[in-house]
Amino acid sequence: MNYKYWIGLSSIEQIDSRFILTLYEHFGDIEKVFNATRVELSNIEGLSVKKAEIFLEYRDKVNLDKTYDRVISGEIKFYTFADDNYPRMLREISDPPAVLYYKGDLSVCNLNRVVGFVGSRRCTRNGCDAVKKIISELAGTDICIASGLAAGIDTAAHTAALENGIKTIGVIASGFDFVYPTSNKKLYERIENGGGAVVTEYYPTFEPLRFRFPQRNRIVSGLSKGVVVAEAALKSGALITANLTLEQGRELMCIPGLITNPNTDGIYKLLKDGASLVTNAADILNTLNWEITPVQSSQNKDFENLDIDEKKILYTINIEPKTFDEILAETKLSTEKLLELLTMMELKSLITQTADNRYKKE
Repeated sequence: MNYKYWIGLSSIEQIDSRFILTLYEHFGDIEKVFNATRVELSNIEGLSVKKAEIFLEYRDKVNLDKTYDRVISGEIKFYTFADDNYPRMLREISDPPAVLYYKGDLSVCNLNRVVGFVGSRRCTRNGCDAVKKIISELAGTDICIASGLAAGIDTAAHTAALENGIKTIGVIASGFDFVYPTSNKKLYERIENGGGAVVTEYYPTFEPLRFRFPQRNRIVSGLSKGVVVAEAALKSGALITANLTLEQGRELMCIPGLITNPNTDGIYKLLKDGASLVTNAADILNTLNWEITPVQSSQNKDFENLDIDEKKILYTINIEPKTFDEILAETKLSTEKLLELLTMMELKSLITQTADNRYKKE
């Protein structure tokens, strides 16, 4: 097997996937790429002499058996660009990863129906709730959710997918020796242990350096048929991903937000420039021309069995969370009755209390 040559090349931090695949396209054989001479490299049109020299210098330091064993001993699986089962959508982009490392199970993810979700790391509660609502409406479908396993919108998207039985792919900007952010360690584990897969183009020892995050973004959009942006400032990583989405010929969609939130400036710019507006899962399905009908959620089924007072409460908090006193004033129920109903509705997982003691729909 020639896998050790792919892994060995991938372990060289001073070159990237574009360089590896340029040589692979020229030689047609990854072993020949690894063993290329200075003369052979000089015959490749457009190849930088400096990059070729750097490649030769660091290539000679690679221990093929050691680098390969490092991956296998870490229980890291992988696809190379030459593999038939390399993700088709990702293969089509202009700069695909030479090697795609992963933990978890990519075979359970429908790679023909992937939707990416990206957005601000410092998202508002409204932004996260909007993402969770839309993804929950996809429960019961074979759609897969891709995101970057960062804080904020990424975390909301992965968590919502897991909570609704939807497979998810987390694309990270480092090798598997690192968990970033460390607060998402349990989320990594949940995805790897049945929720989908965590993937990266980086050899295990590569650190999560700043420049790798924009590189990571092209994989999120590259795996996806379309990307949904939720909360993005005018200068943000999410807007970089939005531009990559368009460059890759994928559908760009945006969730609107409060115009007083600086993180929606980028959203409304994208919408004005022609991105599709998304307020529910049906908007995603329509944009992507996917004929899939999400199953009715248990919450909707429970709603049919509520009495008139319970429906009043849900109607009151439908737009935004409300305090006990606000609900009391709008529903005109007695204090005792409202306390009883709120307790019962929490037990049914129809509503929940926020950190500031407001009630919101679950």
